Amino acid sequence: MATPEDTMRLQLSLRSKGVKDLRVLTAMERVDRAIFVGETFAARAYDDVPLPIAVGQTISQPSVVGQMTQALDVQPRDKVLEVGTGTGYQAAILSHLARRVYTVERHRALTRVAQANHVTLNLTNITQITGDGSYGLPEQAPFDRILVTAAAEDPPGPLLAQLRIGGSMVVPVGVSDHVQTLIKVTRTAGGYDYEELSPVRFVPLVEGVEHD
Repeated sequence: MATPEDTMRLQLSLRSKGVKDLRVLTAMERVDRAIFVGETFAARAYDDVPLPIAVGQTISQPSVVGQMTQALDVQPRDKVLEVGTGTGYQAAILSHLARRVYTVERHRALTRVAQANHVTLNLTNITQITGDGSYGLPEQAPFDRILVTAAAEDPPGPLLAQLRIGGSMVVPVGVSDHVQTLIKVTRTAGGYDYEELSPVRFVPLVEGVEHD
C-alpha cells in the first residue's frame, strides 16, 4: 500500500517529467501501482522505472504512463480502447478519466491478472478482452480515444479506422528497440493529423493470441 511519502515521491517525479494535467495526476494518485507489479517488485512500485511482469512483458514507468495519458486527453464521456493490457495499470488509470475502457491483451494469463486487479480496486467500467489488439475491437468501434502500449512499425490501419472523427490515438512507432517515437494521431473529416511527442522504448506490437 502506498504511503503518503511514496505518493509524494511519485507525484514529484511525474511533474518533473512534464505531467502537469491535474486530472491525470489525480487519477494516477488513486491507482496504487504496487497492486500491478507483484510481490517481487513491490518495493520498487513507486520508482519511476519499468518493471518486469509475467510472460516476458513489462509494466511501463509511471512518467511514460502519465505522458501518454496526458497526450490522449481523455474526456469524461469518452469510450477508450487500450491495446496491451499487461497487468491492468494503464487501464485502471484510464477508468478514472473515461466513461468506458475496453482493453485488449494477447496473453490470456495477463488478462486474468488484470481482471483480478480491477476487481480488487472495484473498477467496474473496464472490459478486459483476450485478443489480437492490432486489429482493435471493431464490434465496439468507433472509439473516442485509442492508446497502444506496444511499438508498431506504423500506426495500425485497423485502429485508425476505429477512431471517431475528432478522436485521437497515442502509439509508439518504430521498428528498432532503440529508436521509437511516441506519436499522436488525430482523425479529421479529411484524414489524419500526426504529431511527434517524444522518444520512447516499448516491447513490439505482436499479432496473434497466446492462450497461456
